[in-house]
Amino acid sequence: MQLTTRMGKSQYSETEAAEELGISVEQLRRMIRSHVVDRDEDVHNIPVHTFQPSDLLILRLLTGMPVRARG
Repeated sequence: MQLTTRMGKSQYSETEAAEELGISVEQLRRMIRSHVVDRDEDVHNIPVHTFQPSDLLILRLLTGMPVRARG
């Protein structure tokens, strides 16, 4: 089973990651604040400016979003 992502894409910008997840950039930021950091202030200490396909998979699993499979 493969996660549905753009073919050959190994990194996603914040905008691309939100698009892949089918949510807005603000929703992505809220998702990260609620599932990745302990305090809202910590979100500024995360040096993530790009996302890998595995990051998107983990965010989907954490939030109960369906994992779209190909094949």
